[in-house]
Amino acid sequence: MPLDVTRTVEAVWRIEGPRIVATLAKMTGDLGQAEDVAQEALAEALTSWPESGIPANAGAWLTATAKRRAIDAWRRRERRDDRYRLIAHELSESAEDTWEPIDDDLLRLVFTACHPALSRESQVALTLRVVGGLTTTEIARMLLVPVATVQARITRAKKTLSAAGVAFETPEPSEWRARLDGVLGVVYLIFTEGYAATAGERWMRPELADESLRLGRVLCGLVPREPEPAALVALMEFQRARFASREDAAGRPVLLADQDRTMWDRRQITRGREALRRADLLASGRGRGTYALQAAIAECHSAASHVDDTDWETIVVLYEALGRIAPSPIVELNRAVAVSMATGPATALRIVDDLARRGELRGSPLLPSVRGELLARLGRATEAREEFSHAIALTANDAQRRVLEEKAAALG
Repeated sequence: MPLDVTRTVEAVWRIEGPRIVATLAKMTGDLGQAEDVAQEALAEALTSWPESGIPANAGAWLTATAKRRAIDAWRRRERRDDRYRLIAHELSESAEDTWEPIDDDLLRLVFTACHPALSRESQVALTLRVVGGLTTTEIARMLLVPVATVQARITRAKKTLSAAGVAFETPEPSEWRARLDGVLGVVYLIFTEGYAATAGERWMRPELADESLRLGRVLCGLVPREPEPAALVALMEFQRARFASREDAAGRPVLLADQDRTMWDRRQITRGREALRRADLLASGRGRGTYALQAAIAECHSAASHVDDTDWETIVVLYEALGRIAPSPIVELNRAVAVSMATGPATALRIVDDLARRGELRGSPLLPSVRGELLARLGRATEAREEFSHAIALTANDAQRRVLEEKAAALG
């Protein structure tokens, strides 16, 4: 099989896969069947494209092929019921669109995957796999859990939905608020993977980040009186504004302190500020939520013309507030970085050492990379090299690994 065909199929699936599955889930009402027929379409593409050529719209070809597979399966099982006749009618050229309260297949799939019958952990794992198109390894690294745990959560989620007879259909608007936290969580986790890929050769995956931002904007329109969707959009706007400066011409990562801030998208930063102000107005009297606090931190970075001009003291306070309402080892590690910039590396090292003793970030390259940075600033080069070597061994992203290798080499 020609290598370019295989690569094209992989690329199309990486970009279009979530939308294809979302469309099929809407059509069949069954996530398992949607994934099965999508995989059958991929297998057919690998067989037929080397002979017939790669279609101009590969995503549409895969979707149409998978739909035919689904209909064929229904025919074989002699399930010519109302659902079959309705779908056959919808596939005809004269079909009329049915009004849906969520007019976006992908966002609809996020809402249905965040069904209250599932635990929060299962909601996140299932949605990242189906909607984000992430591998179980990527999800495991993102959630700081073993791969087997992620696989078990996804399998259990599908079985739970099947046993409960839950169809993949749009929930009623009255149910949206109960699912909102889960939806916001997975949308931002998908964005996070786009911002800094957990594995592979690429430092960033802009297509994932852009799709998450699009979903966030649609979500704001669905629940316009809720502050946290607006705050999440603000956070993603601020972070997406920096993408052009986060890689050099050769595709190598450029860290925050070294970025050319004239390359930051000022229009996107303005949109972020507007979204954050809107979130603050909606939350008036209730205080900022987790996404609003993170957006406020990102706004502090966007306001500084240079890393030394950053209001680190305010950022420390914001992280302390975030740690009180949403405690996590990642928040504490980020607070340590801010403390190191505000008051020096020695104080921050004590925070990081406490995290290390607790073992909550074991297996993640984040803690040893931050600890190595602090030790280097304190002049403890040998210990810093050891930490960077530890982080290198834990890093699955090639670009991130090269950054760590350069830091270790610079220490002699």
